[in-house]
Amino acid sequence: MGIFRDFPYLYEGNQQYEEQYLSTYAQAPGMFVAVARDAGRVVGASTALPLAHETAEVQRPFLNHPEFNVQDILYLGESLLLPHYRGRGLGHQFFDLRERHARTLGLNVTTFCAVQRPENHPARPASYRPLHAFWRSRGYTERPDLTTEMHWQDVGQSVETPHEMRFWVK
Repeated sequence: MGIFRDFPYLYEGNQQYEEQYLSTYAQAPGMFVAVARDAGRVVGASTALPLAHETAEVQRPFLNHPEFNVQDILYLGESLLLPHYRGRGLGHQFFDLRERHARTLGLNVTTFCAVQRPENHPARPASYRPLHAFWRSRGYTERPDLTTEMHWQDVGQSVETPHEMRFWVK
């Protein structure tokens, strides 16, 4: 959960919610989890599951879109790496593994969503580098027409607030 506390997510999560959320993945047919370790220590993780088994808020943008069938899509959930392990090719490996998993399941579309934050957000560190170029290099297209809203409590806040999530599709 610590990685999600950082910009751009600024997520103030709790263990109980995360365990419940991860149980969705653990119980879903066709789910995928990859874990990166260094000397036994978990340094990264990546998840995916067929979009048909995701929550309504994640499925909603695709349900009535003539271009998509939720039965044909693998939703790429989290892809997290501790800062020291970024830029070493592990992110590419996570995408390779999940895209291969999609093909194994016979799913021909992969997608994920990312939170939208303004460029001048007060919590944005000067060293922050958006991942858009990386995602484009992987063949993903940002889709402003595919958005959803998720609610969570930001770091330093006392209540949950809505956050726009934009999908990227390949």
